[in-house]
Amino acid sequence: MSDTRRPEPPQPKQEQSPPGFTPSMDPPPDHGEQSYRGNGRLEGKVALITGGDSGIGRAVAIAFAREGADIAIAYLREHRDADDTARLIEEAGRKALTIPGDISEQAHSIAVVEKVVGELGGIDILVNNAAFQRTYADIADITAEEWDTTFRTNIYAPFYLSKAAIPHMKPGASIINTTSIQSKQPSPHLLAYASTKGAMLNFTAGLSAMVADKGIRVNAVAPGPIWTPLIPSTMPQEKVENFGKQTALGRAGQPAELAGAYVLLASELGSYMTGAVIPVTGGEIMI
Repeated sequence: MSDTRRPEPPQPKQEQSPPGFTPSMDPPPDHGEQSYRGNGRLEGKVALITGGDSGIGRAVAIAFAREGADIAIAYLREHRDADDTARLIEEAGRKALTIPGDISEQAHSIAVVEKVVGELGGIDILVNNAAFQRTYADIADITAEEWDTTFRTNIYAPFYLSKAAIPHMKPGASIINTTSIQSKQPSPHLLAYASTKGAMLNFTAGLSAMVADKGIRVNAVAPGPIWTPLIPSTMPQEKVENFGKQTALGRAGQPAELAGAYVLLASELGSYMTGAVIPVTGGEIMI
């Protein structure tokens, strides 16, 4: 029997302008709106989630809020998606803070952390999740400006945010980076994106050792193909149609299916985990 929350390819043909918009996706992604049940694992914590307006970030925001955390979501300009996520956080009885702007700019990243600390009283969990990607068949088509944008969004911003957040973090705090199966199995058409996700693996490992004596844990989640607005807004229609078909499970993952990994790493359930990477790939093996 098929699960309507986890549809299998083919997806209907569709195309959006980057960075994409959740209500325009067909089928709509499942962020755990109806399914996630909290257990108080993050009671009283404050979490900052980049890219928290949609996709994986929205699923993590819902889960963290239902586990008892107040949530700040940093996002670029997708105001309607951000407002929808904030509503879901508030429906869970938690505070929601939305902060638009470009985290690839260091000054803005610093300002985001200062705003979270000032309005929510601290920062216990940082989820470096926001990412930029585009698809190209030839390296000649990738401009230096786009290469720079990809690295600034996907690896500079986590550096800026982590550097700004760590002085405010107490022992037991957690930094969780979103890497990708692309870090180990790079697709040629995602050359820039995959390169940044490889860098994220090393950033996670190095930073985890650097801050271990502060009692701060640093880990990563490595998603496989996940059905988020990034897909119809950055990939050709023929790839969107069969997105996720190559996995052992034969389908794309839903954002809700990653939430548990982030809760594990953010909470006392993962208290002896640092420098780790959790693959959530639908059966694709990270070698």
